[in-house]
Order: sequence, then structure tokens, then C-alpha cells
Amino acid sequence: MKILVVGGGGREHAIAGALARNPETEIFSAMAKRNPGIDSIAKKVLLCRETETSRIVAFAKEIGADYAFIGPEAPLEAGIVDSLEGTGIPSVGPARAAARLETDKGFCRDLMAQEAIPGCPKYRTFDSADEAIEFIGNHDSDLVIKPIGLTGGKGVRIMGEQVDRAGAIAYVRSLNGRAVIEERLLGEEFTLQAFVDGTHLVPMPLVQDHKRAFEGDVGPNTGGMGSYSLPDHMLPFVTTADYRKAIGIMKSAVAAMERTGQSYKGVLYGQFMNTAKGPKVIEFNARFGDPEAMNVLSLLTSDLSEITYRIIEGTLSPSHVEFAPQATVCKYLVPEGYPDSPHAGDPVTLGEHPDALLYYANVEKAGSRLVTRTSRTLAFVGIGETLEEAERGAESAASAVSGRVRHRRDIGTRELLDRRTAHMKELR
Repeated sequence: MKILVVGGGGREHAIAGALARNPETEIFSAMAKRNPGIDSIAKKVLLCRETETSRIVAFAKEIGADYAFIGPEAPLEAGIVDSLEGTGIPSVGPARAAARLETDKGFCRDLMAQEAIPGCPKYRTFDSADEAIEFIGNHDSDLVIKPIGLTGGKGVRIMGEQVDRAGAIAYVRSLNGRAVIEERLLGEEFTLQAFVDGTHLVPMPLVQDHKRAFEGDVGPNTGGMGSYSLPDHMLPFVTTADYRKAIGIMKSAVAAMERTGQSYKGVLYGQFMNTAKGPKVIEFNARFGDPEAMNVLSLLTSDLSEITYRIIEGTLSPSHVEFAPQATVCKYLVPEGYPDSPHAGDPVTLGEHPDALLYYANVEKAGSRLVTRTSRTLAFVGIGETLEEAERGAESAASAVSGRVRHRRDIGTRELLDRRTAHMKELR
């Protein structure tokens, strides 16, 4: 089986690595910059922008790809799945119209409202800066401003915390008024990802990501500094009832897409805020999360190549998807100055990491050296019977790296988890 993996980050390294566990699967890659980890797995690599659909389709045909697995969101928005499938190459990833669950936040909220899907916060969609500014003028705080399109996880502004009213108005003007403005949700975030074959949805372990740049959950939002999961694949601040509601919300979204003629196939990512009244949808993503993909794919004991086939054929069931009952902790190393003014071109030296898996991200080889670029550099995933064991493995590996990089030492610690659990109890 020949599978083309599109994308060149840590998430795609995890996808390629999981696919390659099947010795009969040949991995090919299309990515913008040469990822050292993917490069070591792939039989052949095309270097191009991941939105250059015509070049990627030509490459897929040249290598005789049986399937494609799309990692990032930008090529989904560019219609890469439509183009590949138009030439007879089915893909794990939704077509452009279905990917709007992520790429068009207004579409997502309107679908939830029109189809009466639970978990939708109060919201309004704007295309006019004047109308959005008038709306902001009638509120003091607790508004969340989201650009309509893709932001790489860094486009949200919270009025009352990150910006004042004047800052919110300036931000809306910079978006030309194309924004969704929502009520601010209070609670604890969690991520539920699932494989979807158009009809059937099979969930993966719950993960909690950490967006803030610095320890103690302070600083600007990033693409994600790290994440963790627990051995029972749940989180202590998410009850069984909360979990069932979250799965129900995602199943309702998939069913709504099917009813409206936009069948959804691929990976569906639900970012939830667990509030005092249960889970609310922060957003849907039309692909694996990064870093969350590294947590769940490191635990996957099933054959991802078979899951790929089942998704495409529409025959996926829970019996095809199993995960090891262990904890994971993922810690990202990032270049100095990240995210606001990241410094590129600095050498990075790996240390010993016997108790953690290494996933390369935005890093390149310069001769025999690894060199930073402008986004997240590389990640370590510790795996253990307990959260503490997994965290020790990840922290030991991350701390052994030398160079102008840093990581959040608090991710995956019991102290941080207990604080989140206590916060949820206070809210309820």
C-alpha cells in the first residue's frame, strides 16, 4: 500500500510514523520544508507548498499512491482532497466544502444553530466592521473575537483579558469586520478527536493541550506548547456524562454534514470547554491537532493503514481502533523568542532520550546539525503507566536538548492537573 502524507510538521511525523508500523505500507511525503523525521521514513519526498494542489496531485499520480493522508488545514481549505479524489486517489481528510467546519467559523456556528446541535455558545457573525464595532460598544467584557478563517490557533482575542475595548475595535478593523463574536466560556478545555468515515465516528483518548507560551498558563497563545493524556483515556474534570455529551455533539455534527450533502471523512477534532453546564464547542478542526496527534498516535496499537482504508470505504467500527492503556505527556521545544519574535538558524543538539519518543517539527538539517526555524522545533512524548512516569520521560528528554530553545516544564505535572480539577469543582 502506498500512502502519501501531506504536511511536514510534528503532527505529520506522528502520522507517517504510525502508518509505517505496517511493514507493507510505503510512505511518501509532500511538504514545504524537509522534516528530518519524515524524510527518514518516506520513500520519496516532494518539496513544495502544501497548498500547491496541482503539483501534489501530479506527484501522487507519479508514485502511484493508493491513498493520501492530509495533515494540515491549509491544503484542506485549498481543496486538495477534491483534486486528489478527482484523479482517483481517495484521501483521509474532508473535501473542501466539509472542511468548512474548521476553515469557516461562521459556517460552523450557523450549522450548529440551524441543526440544533448542542454545545453552541451564544454568537453573532459579522461581515461589516461598523456593525461589529457597534456590537462591541454595547459590551464591557467577556467577548471572544474570532476571525472567520484560519488562524493557526493564534487568532482569538478575549476582550477583558487580552485586549480592552479599544483593542477589540482595532482588531475587528484589522479583520475588515469578518469575525465571529461569541460569549466567553469559563471552564476547562479538553480535546476529543475521532476517526470518521462519513457515518461512523470512533473516538480517541481525551487530551488536554496548553496554548499559552509560558509556565503557569501565561503569555500569548501559541500553536500548542504541549499536551497530556491519562491511562484511562479520560480526564478527571470530565465526567462520564460530559464525555457522552461531547461525543454526541460530534456525532450530531457529522450527521448534519451528511444531511446537508457534505459527507465528512477523515479526522474530526473537537475542542471543548467543559463549563458548569457541560461541554461547549470552542471549535471543530478538520484534522488531527498538533500536538494532540502525537499523544494519541503514540498510543495507537491498531494498524493506521487499515484505519485509513476503513475510513475511505465507509466501514470503520470501534473494533478497528485500539489504544494502549497508558499515559502520555508531550512537550514541545520552541525557538528563543517564540511566538512573537522567534529566532531562526540556531543549532540544536539532542541529548539522550531513552524514555521518550521524538517527533521533528519546524527544524531542518544543515549538514550534520539540526537548526531551528521560526515555529515549534521538535517534541518529545513520554509514555508510562502513570502520568508521573510519562512526564518524567518527556521532561528528561526535553531538558537534555541544548541550544537556544525552551519548553514548558509544567506540562503534564500532577500539580497542574490538580489545579484544573479543583477549578472545575469550584465552577460546579
